[in-house]
Amino acid sequence: MNRNQVRPQRRHATPSRIERVRRQAVPKPRVIIALLLLLGLVSVMLLDGYLRAEVGNDQRVRSDASASEVPDSVLDGGPFLSFQGGTARTRSVPDKTIVLTFDDGPDPEWTQKVLDILDDNDVPGTFFLVGSMISRYPDVVRRMVDDGNEVGVHTFTHVDLSYQSAARVTREIAQTQLALAGAAGITTTLFRAPYSSTNDAIDNYSWPVYKKLGAMGYTSVFVDTDSEDWQQPGVSKIIKWATPKSGKGASVLFHDAGGNRAQTLEALPQYIKKMKAKGYTFTTVSGAQQQAQGQQAQGQQAQEQQAQAPQGTPATAGDTRQSNPEQAAHRTADTATLWEGRALLGAVAVAEWTVPGLAAVLAVVGVAVLGRFAMMLVLARRHYRQRNRRSFSWGPSVTAPVSVIVPAYNEKECIANTLNSLAASTHPIEIVVVDDGSTDGTAEIAESLGLPNVRVIRQPNAGKPAALNNGVRHARHDIVVMMDGDTVFEPDTVQRLVQPFGDPGVGAVAGNAKVDNRSTVIGAWQHIEYVMGFNLDRRMYDLLRCMPTIPGAIGAFRRDAVLAVGGMSEDTLAEDTDITIALHRAGWRVVYAEHARAWTEAPASLGQLWRQRYRWSYGTMQALWKHRKSVTDQGPSGRFGRVGMPLVVLFQIVTPVFAPLIDVFTVYAMIFVDFKASLLAWLAVLLVQLVCAAYAFRLDRERYRYLLMLPLQQIAYRQLMYLVLIHSCVTAATGGRLRWQKLKRTGEVGSPAPGTGVR
Repeated sequence: MNRNQVRPQRRHATPSRIERVRRQAVPKPRVIIALLLLLGLVSVMLLDGYLRAEVGNDQRVRSDASASEVPDSVLDGGPFLSFQGGTARTRSVPDKTIVLTFDDGPDPEWTQKVLDILDDNDVPGTFFLVGSMISRYPDVVRRMVDDGNEVGVHTFTHVDLSYQSAARVTREIAQTQLALAGAAGITTTLFRAPYSSTNDAIDNYSWPVYKKLGAMGYTSVFVDTDSEDWQQPGVSKIIKWATPKSGKGASVLFHDAGGNRAQTLEALPQYIKKMKAKGYTFTTVSGAQQQAQGQQAQGQQAQEQQAQAPQGTPATAGDTRQSNPEQAAHRTADTATLWEGRALLGAVAVAEWTVPGLAAVLAVVGVAVLGRFAMMLVLARRHYRQRNRRSFSWGPSVTAPVSVIVPAYNEKECIANTLNSLAASTHPIEIVVVDDGSTDGTAEIAESLGLPNVRVIRQPNAGKPAALNNGVRHARHDIVVMMDGDTVFEPDTVQRLVQPFGDPGVGAVAGNAKVDNRSTVIGAWQHIEYVMGFNLDRRMYDLLRCMPTIPGAIGAFRRDAVLAVGGMSEDTLAEDTDITIALHRAGWRVVYAEHARAWTEAPASLGQLWRQRYRWSYGTMQALWKHRKSVTDQGPSGRFGRVGMPLVVLFQIVTPVFAPLIDVFTVYAMIFVDFKASLLAWLAVLLVQLVCAAYAFRLDRERYRYLLMLPLQQIAYRQLMYLVLIHSCVTAATGGRLRWQKLKRTGEVGSPAPGTGVR
């Protein structure tokens, strides 16, 4: 299909080859905008997936391993491990003292309720926080710190650090500290590894991690007593398992996130009451360490912690956080860390709103797409059965001669085949070749063929609409057939195309354009697209009486109707869509003749395909905007405005714009959520498309072998079409304009044999 004439340009010096290459190499601003939008979306989705820590399964990587490299003093020591002066040292919780520790938060529901319980019972807790959760729920962390509780690092994505690289370990810690700084303005010197428990669980794989963190100034916190509330064993067992041996102090593990914590919430106040009745006091990790040192060592402890501040999180001289001994591990974040943390939280907030919002939009788009498939199948079947009944007739048979207009601009490779195919027509025709300022001898070739009823009209290069209008003015018959200069007709094409004019209400007829050069991958992809478009979409639009486009490769018009609406307009780049809508608005009916076939040469390279579809997409938008007032019209015009136009906007602009997001979300779900379920969902959608394509091929009597290309078409070709449409939307939004362009032709399309229907 060929919208290929070039508008007159100002004379200027012909650019050199190097200059042309440079111009092509420079990215256009609109392309850059489209790519930046796509990059931004992908970045937001990657951030959201990373925050949700759903890459792979959330489980411990390693199994039981040897602890031969771990000192016995550590394995048998207390739950607080530090490396003062490079030497491993542990400290225990003083007798009759409980350190309540909570892992995996913050959670907007469970953590808030845990904080309420601690506040009601006037006891502090130490919360080991997951960085991704901090970034999602900073308000909970802020309240946690303001209430006098202590916080520690529990990595950013809750990953087992035992098998991670040193860089990954550092990144997990640093990112959590940034999130903590952004949420509460602090950093911390406390650390607890995911899946850790008592000291004797340290092995040769995890020991290097603890030594590395110790060298960075962190105190690693283990547990003496595990409530095992994550198993949800019942309130009584949680209380029993959390109770230390008589009189002993303990670092006790609970969870405030990571699942249903209703049993934890029920057990916690009972446990606190029970332990207080036994004479126990409650404190934080820092409070327990200071109690263990004794009152005389408090000043020395403050100096040690000042020296142990983790890299990148130095303590400040006027640090008010240290005024509370139970929050001695906290450090006021420096300015750089504070702003980096706030930037992280801002990005997370964008992701938190964007991804769910897009998911909801895509759900609607997905339903609309599936609904469209269903509607196309139902209406296409109805159309086929209606038009192929023996009793069906448009009215009196149309036998009068018609005029065939062939606009041509530098079509020397194709013009002979085109005219020879017309000369074999079984319907009486006159052929009007309008040479639009060709420089390759197109007009001379047309004249040299010596074919009867062929007139060649020469004009200065003025563009395809002008060429078609010139042809209409010179046409001698009431019905005009318009085609492209690279297209060939079957012998009975014209006869089949003009029969609908037996109905006096029909003003134009769309034929069935076929891709001839389908032997290449690009050609096969376009072949699938054409067959589905002409045998599903156009049948649907025909029954709904809102056909949006008569293809430039094959269409027939009442000459008077064309002249009455002003002819082929140059207002848009899609003159075929423009004239079709104009005819609707003038009260004419536009129909589809499925058996009137034309064979056309589709673009053979990605560059040509991009330019063609870019022009089509942009031109369609221009035509829709030009005729936007049809929405409020009455009669056939209003029908198109309220039925056809919304369908075109929804399924040719809006849905395709969002369609690549469906593919991006599919990849997102495969990586971050559930690979198997996501793959099955994608295959299910592909199956629906395959069913639709197969039915379209059946209606058009095409060979099914080309459908083997459909999966690859969905992966590669469809993405190109999406980018073209997005590029067109950006062009429309920025007010850009395009010129007519000439596609390179090979002349591969030959004259079809009589009755050819399958190739």
